Amino acid sequence: MAELNPKERVARLFRREAIDTMPCFSGMGMVTIQAIREMGIRFAQVHTSAENLAGSAIKSAELFGFDSVVIPYDMGTLAEALGRGISLYDQSEDILYPTVPEKWGDLDEVEVPDNYLSNARMPMVDEGFGILNSKSNNGQFAVGAWVLGPFTFAGQVIELDLLLKGVKKDKERVEAFLTKMTDITIEVAKHYQSLGVDYMTVREMGSGTDLLSPRMWKTLIKPNLERIFAALESPTINHICGSTDMIVEMMNDCGADAVSVDQKNNMAESRKKLGNDTIILGNFDPYGTLCQMEASEVEAVIKKCIDDGVDAVWPGCDLWPDVKDENVKAYVRTVKEYGKKASPAVGRLT
Repeated sequence: MAELNPKERVARLFRREAIDTMPCFSGMGMVTIQAIREMGIRFAQVHTSAENLAGSAIKSAELFGFDSVVIPYDMGTLAEALGRGISLYDQSEDILYPTVPEKWGDLDEVEVPDNYLSNARMPMVDEGFGILNSKSNNGQFAVGAWVLGPFTFAGQVIELDLLLKGVKKDKERVEAFLTKMTDITIEVAKHYQSLGVDYMTVREMGSGTDLLSPRMWKTLIKPNLERIFAALESPTINHICGSTDMIVEMMNDCGADAVSVDQKNNMAESRKKLGNDTIILGNFDPYGTLCQMEASEVEAVIKKCIDDGVDAVWPGCDLWPDVKDENVKAYVRTVKEYGKKASPAVGRLT
């Protein structure tokens, strides 16, 4: 059996072509503290330098055998570029992700600068992708990018309770604001795709049915996601955290090439609902599995994801960097070994 390199393996999976084994990759951050320590830097420094950003992704993949590298890591780069500021915690020795300190207080305050793609740390992220692509030209790793979905991104720049209350009291203005956020999401995602990334994940993380009813999801979230995926090139992934059992079929109708869900989703039931032609990615708890469990317990978690019908085992969100070394090794090993059997949507080379 021919052995594919990581870039080929991931590309063929999204094309539903036979692969040698299941790739171990994600559409979200997979940076590890082990890589950061080997680089001799603090966690805060990965967010302020293209070399550290790309280098930590590459080093994490090299250390553990991931098939992909994914940047950026924090959710504040775009909000910062829109003028909302950023708290980098750059003097801290702890694992603290940047946060946005200044949200718009009212829809009337929203003003999007014309040059946000060249503001703040956005050029640094672009440079990071340039480094990843130059390092990956030999097929070493697939390069992934992500953007927040418009509703989740809105929560980075304005208080979400203003939107949720406004859905009933000021529906037209809320819908117009989300349309603006959708336009920005499309522009940023297309920009990243123009830089040569291999796949794009849209993370509408905060829109699961823990927060929104299926009816509200259908009217408030789905139309914007449909517009995003219609505007982007393949391959694309529609990722939503939290409870998605009641909306997974609508998620699949948004036009992405794959659906990604977290550990709250009943994967076996989702596979039945969506059938064997849909690429489904998921769905283990990254913190509970890789940071808290004993290493001996990890294999069973990963095997269950595969047995329940995923086409690739994805964490439900970003890996928390302070992972246990032995847990990550067990995760990668199980994916590569147990994943040699065909998944529902993707066959295997013989």
